Amino acid sequence: MQQIILNGIENVQALLKDRKFLLVKDQAYPYLGVDSYFNDHFHVDFSKFTSNPLYEQVVEGVDVFKQSHCDMIVAIGGGSAIDVAKCIKLFCSMDPNSNFLKQTPTASLVPLVAIPTTAGTGSESTQHAVIYYNGEKQSIASPSIIPDYAILEPKFLISLPEYQKKSTMLDALCQGIESWWSISSTEQSKYFAKKAVYGIVRNAHAYLEGDLRAADLMIKASNYAGRAINITATTAAHAMSYKITAKYSFAHGHAVAICLPEVWLYLLRHTNECTDRRGEKYLRETLYDIAAIIDVKQFQGLLEELNVEYPCTTNKSLDIEELVNAVNVTRLKNTPVALHEDTLREMYGRIIKECRSKVL
Repeated sequence: MQQIILNGIENVQALLKDRKFLLVKDQAYPYLGVDSYFNDHFHVDFSKFTSNPLYEQVVEGVDVFKQSHCDMIVAIGGGSAIDVAKCIKLFCSMDPNSNFLKQTPTASLVPLVAIPTTAGTGSESTQHAVIYYNGEKQSIASPSIIPDYAILEPKFLISLPEYQKKSTMLDALCQGIESWWSISSTEQSKYFAKKAVYGIVRNAHAYLEGDLRAADLMIKASNYAGRAINITATTAAHAMSYKITAKYSFAHGHAVAICLPEVWLYLLRHTNECTDRRGEKYLRETLYDIAAIIDVKQFQGLLEELNVEYPCTTNKSLDIEELVNAVNVTRLKNTPVALHEDTLREMYGRIIKECRSKVL
């Protein structure tokens, strides 16, 4: 069972006592002012990974962990740092002589502490991680990579760059909405999703303006979104977003946010084609419940208010085909109305522009 520690960076030292740990950290680490929490403990640093981390970078992390004889992993950073740490934890229990991605995941008993410095992915509380292999997104899933401890510290959010604040916030909001309507939703996941969506919508503006109380509520809401998708996984908006992230160099949450309204509108117009076993009435009620906090027009208004950019290209038809072909079919099946290739083409046709757009 994961332990979530609120406002708790000071508590990390008790977890590190008598441990030699691998400290997985991203480029923001030097600006966090947290060296004093780690420097008195025996550890090895690892930061050789990029945003949207590569398989080869994770493998290097596994080698460092083993060669340094570490017995714990601590991840501090955004979703990429935490995903790297989760994959290192998982891969270090596998056969190093063959591709980790082709092996069946086995339980890893290496303790993992996750300290998010953004309010977005909720990765600190999920069994999911994303890395890239040969240019293609790889979804890693195993219950054993859920961090043993998640330390939520809102003060890290205050100094984030504006674009990162916006994109990670939008990611968490999309996760909450998608989990809520997912065909895999449960009463517990819907409770988490509702807490996430309400918390993000209510605190978005104050958070973006630098309010610490709002940051505290935002990181909690983001964590709820992570706990929601840990149960349900995401749906079509996320499935559609990954190639946009890779192709146009958009932040993940940015890419998801421009896809979500298209999926949302399609669901509203095609509830009679519901694939959820609970039926059309249930789907209508779910969409109504979401709209009581934020409806699709309000979501679109939020994107306009945040000056969210849409991809533009001189080869729109070619780009659309590339995007359609890259969609994760499994995530589409988690959506409560079936989406076919022609529908995806129409959606991408409205998302991809042939003109200049505002910059987020």
